Amino acid sequence: MENKNVDVLIIGSGVSGLYSALNLSDDLDILVVSKGKIDCTNTYLAQGGISVARNEEDIPDFIEDTLKAGQYKNDLNAVKVLTSESIENVKELVSLGMKLDLDEEGNWDYTKEGAHCINRIVHTNDHTGEDVEKTLIKNVLSKENIAVSEDTFFVDIIEDNNKCIGAVLIKDGKQINVFAKYVILACGGIGGLYKNSTSQRILKGDGLATALRHNIELKDINYIQIHPTAFYDETEDERRFLISESVRGEGGILKNVNGERFVNELLPRDVVSAAVFEQMEKTNTPYVFLDISFLDSDYIKNRFSLIYQNCLAKGTDITKEPVKVSPAQHYFMGGIKVDYESRTSMDRLYAVGETACNGVHGRNRLASNSLLESLVFAKRAAHNMIDSELADKLNASADAYVANMKLTDYEDENALNELYAKLVKDKIDEADAGKQTA
Repeated sequence: MENKNVDVLIIGSGVSGLYSALNLSDDLDILVVSKGKIDCTNTYLAQGGISVARNEEDIPDFIEDTLKAGQYKNDLNAVKVLTSESIENVKELVSLGMKLDLDEEGNWDYTKEGAHCINRIVHTNDHTGEDVEKTLIKNVLSKENIAVSEDTFFVDIIEDNNKCIGAVLIKDGKQINVFAKYVILACGGIGGLYKNSTSQRILKGDGLATALRHNIELKDINYIQIHPTAFYDETEDERRFLISESVRGEGGILKNVNGERFVNELLPRDVVSAAVFEQMEKTNTPYVFLDISFLDSDYIKNRFSLIYQNCLAKGTDITKEPVKVSPAQHYFMGGIKVDYESRTSMDRLYAVGETACNGVHGRNRLASNSLLESLVFAKRAAHNMIDSELADKLNASADAYVANMKLTDYEDENALNELYAKLVKDKIDEADAGKQTA
């Protein structure tokens, strides 16, 4: 067992974790922990783009689109923060080296996605998340004050009287107790708990399970988004390949197996998913068709290069034929309850990204708001730490805390994974049961 001290410990290496690190002071000792490799994140998988207000005049419409998609269950103030700070954060991302697609006049090229009233999605073809991740990784690895630990399993936080003072990690079978002045949970969603999900399989709600063990407040735990168009695949327990919302935004049409169009493709995701499920039941077929083959072949190959290549590898040429799609779990709107500065109910513990919930998405996330949310509220978390003045050093040595707290032996990773998965599933089931009886 090893003990280690840092200023800030960040659990997770997606956009929210890495962007948090880059917005902290260069004189802080920061450790970023990744459960797998640094790029094994949902950020890397994000295809469509990043929502951003076109200008100040667009903010009210952007707010309304977000509220409408969320069935007006959103936290209005969180939505106002998201939309009003969207432009500055995308500009900062560009300043870090992110190259967005541009129009003929050299301005950001905006596309449209479901439930947006205008084109306001910036992108890099259909692999925006991959480019975001690579941009942030390059910047993080260039910082002398930021260390990265890959293949490191976060198993618990260390607390002292409702104050987070660190976390327990396992790397190469060895327990490491990291003591920190602040801890940020940026460990992703819960897609790995589902048979059909577009998420990385390793993301199984570790942050939520830890929160449950320490009585940290959660919010909207049963707000789970189903994406209507994942590539239909009979393979079990494999990540479903997402067919981005942007395909429908560029004109893609949904048809049932009889060739009949059955829905307005640009309605919110929950509405389109319900329509797809209805058609699957009516036709007794486990999929519907998404067709974009009527567009120019070269345009499709350039605009949707990632989707084209992946579908082709699976036996479907989207320039010549429709692709079979069916709904899959895609995003978790609920999570660890946080305020507008990403602070949890435990002192010195923050949560950002899909792990967190400030109510910004309501019951259903608006397309391409996920990367934006991660940017906006990760930056707010980092700046809140700077403004709050870093906490004093621990009052006792790390060894003393380990002895006083009687830290459990965490070496059985498989047992912990099973325990944490059960904790999260049971809590979701409990929330669902409460909704049904309310």
